[in-house]
Amino acid sequence: MHVVRRLSLLLFCATAVLGWASRCFGQFETSAVLGSVLDAHSAVVPRARVVLENQETGVAQTTETDERGVYQFLEVRVGRYTVAVEASGFKRAETQEFRVEVGARQRVDVSLELGEVTQTVEVTDAGTIMQSESSDRGEVISHEETANLPLNGRSTAALALLAPGVRLAYGLPKRESSFNVSGMRSQFNDFILDGLDNNAYGTSNQGLSNQVIQLSPDAVQEFKVITNSFSAEYGRVGGAVVNASVRSGTNQWHLTVWDYFRNTDLNAVGFFKPTSGQKPVYIFNQFGGAGGGPIRKNKMFVFADYEGFRRIQRSLTFASLPTMSQRVGDFSGMAVIDPFSGSPYPNGIIPKSAQSKFGSTVFSQLPAVNLPGNTNNFESLPPSPDDDNKGDIRYDHYLSEQDCCILAL
Repeated sequence: MHVVRRLSLLLFCATAVLGWASRCFGQFETSAVLGSVLDAHSAVVPRARVVLENQETGVAQTTETDERGVYQFLEVRVGRYTVAVEASGFKRAETQEFRVEVGARQRVDVSLELGEVTQTVEVTDAGTIMQSESSDRGEVISHEETANLPLNGRSTAALALLAPGVRLAYGLPKRESSFNVSGMRSQFNDFILDGLDNNAYGTSNQGLSNQVIQLSPDAVQEFKVITNSFSAEYGRVGGAVVNASVRSGTNQWHLTVWDYFRNTDLNAVGFFKPTSGQKPVYIFNQFGGAGGGPIRKNKMFVFADYEGFRRIQRSLTFASLPTMSQRVGDFSGMAVIDPFSGSPYPNGIIPKSAQSKFGSTVFSQLPAVNLPGNTNNFESLPPSPDDDNKGDIRYDHYLSEQDCCILAL
């Protein structure tokens, strides 16, 4: 029995690792870096060695140019990179640092000079700003924007409103990630997280979210709101594609903590002041932390984040309750009809014999009225707590230049 359990556990772990490792290929959130290597006379340089290095993790990929002097790296994560090119009879060329955005096809052309390979030439402005290699059009929201721009409620998707043609969905102010793009309904948007479908397909999610996973702003590397001319890999969408990437660890340890709060002592009473003079209670805390770094530099990285939400609210509420005399059957001045005989009770008083035990028990459990009249005669500050927790852990292991393993919870 113990052997069977161990074999089952090993099989499960192996399946999970292989499944996650396969995610490293063909993810929609990954980008591409491509370009041409030319000499000083704009002639192509075939079989040149090209190295793409991530400046944050130190992970490098290597390839060679083909007969046309063209190279490409198809599995590139979001980040800051440099390209180095070496070829026989030419000086080694290295570009300045450039940024690769989520889902981009970044062109980096390099021109070589005659000389020894031991000599190095720095190539400036190699990474083009214009995205000429992709048809889609949209807006990239960087990590600095998601972490630093004011966000009421810390909903990252709210920053999609920075893109042209995007507005909040009419009539759905409480649904997270609900917005109209180019006049389309909010259901026609497509949310992708690290290459996986992140759409909430439930038909009863009013007041919740259009996304299954709502990341904390400090856990988002960046995301892109693609509004038209989508590439072929995107489907089922008529509004926008929101392509997001989760942060991962780098060669430097970093940690961020936060706490956003509101407190009753800092709040105004409000327009309707309770007769008791007690201020409505509103205590709000949204707190958490995010951090990561290297387990082994250039090879293994970890990133984790957590966000907690705590809200205690006591809002002024009015209700209509039976008065104390009505609870014992005294409805003086009101016409009360006996449901069995159809005759009115004399003077609006229901005799004790006609009162049910269940009704008397219910009335005895009700709080006493504290305002005059028969309607809106009870005011209170009922508690309305709201607690929520979310977070994730990500582990990246680069097995080689071509292979990587990603585990995420």
